[in-house]
Amino acid sequence: MTMNPDMPPSAAPMQSWRRSDTDRFLDKAFLWLTGAFGYGVIAVLLGIAVQVAKAAWPAIQQFGLGFLTSQRWDPVQNVYGVLAQLYGTLVTALIALLIAVPIGIGIALFLSEDFLPDAVKRPLVFMIELLAAVPSVVYGVWGVYVLIPFLNPIARWLNQSFGWIPLFSSAPAGPGIHAAGIILAIMILPIISAISRDALVAVPGKIRQASYGLGATRWETIFKVIIPAAFSGIVGGIMLALGRAMGETMAVTLVIGNSNRISSASIFDQGSTIASLLANQFAEAGGLQLSSLMYGALSLFFLTLIVNVLAEYIIRRFSIKY
Repeated sequence: MTMNPDMPPSAAPMQSWRRSDTDRFLDKAFLWLTGAFGYGVIAVLLGIAVQVAKAAWPAIQQFGLGFLTSQRWDPVQNVYGVLAQLYGTLVTALIALLIAVPIGIGIALFLSEDFLPDAVKRPLVFMIELLAAVPSVVYGVWGVYVLIPFLNPIARWLNQSFGWIPLFSSAPAGPGIHAAGIILAIMILPIISAISRDALVAVPGKIRQASYGLGATRWETIFKVIIPAAFSGIVGGIMLALGRAMGETMAVTLVIGNSNRISSASIFDQGSTIASLLANQFAEAGGLQLSSLMYGALSLFFLTLIVNVLAEYIIRRFSIKY
């Protein structure tokens, strides 16, 4: 069919504006393909959970939920409990977040706003993100030979000056929960800063301009407008970093001391995490001990799942639509 060149576009036949059957087929194929990949991820996740649960089943039958409330880990007597490892996992991750979150968000603000010229900002962004590429065992070795000797005098001073506070009540012995928490903070810092920076940069410029137009200062705009608008992305980055901190293995294994008991509430005590327990004992374990290690891995699996569900709730609850 030939079209009259004098005919306005609105009067053109509808057939000339219809998408071809090939385009519609490709759209449907892409939709089905991406959906298959999404369900494939769920299937892999469920498969991992089922296999770990199957391996952990003898320990689940033997110890039940008491496995999560007992801190006795005795391969000789075949009695196992993972409370000390759960405690170490949560405390080290909490220490890491307390250190890394304010620093990471501060770095993200510094690099997302116009405080520096681009020629200086780009290398800084690259250097911070490069920290995420350092192998965890390198962090662990650095922690043993550099971080722990550096922290020991500070820890002794805190114990001598503030030993009446439960957090500092025990004398430091080198490796400990505090060293593991600081190592984890360094490791998760690039995750928090990079994702937070992306969330801050993604805030539409019209929101900034509207805030300035209403008379807000730069810092009022940052803290009352930009950060709330990017809150969901920042929380997502923090929760992703928390999951990394709870699952980190080699670096924590080298600096935490690997003590399978809770001595006190002091962060200077030696401790253990579920990941470090698996790294230390998996190679030589067998029978009920291996099943108990799998039970611990299953506990860590559900702990990280709870963290991700909580993150999704926070993001949905407090996200701002614009």
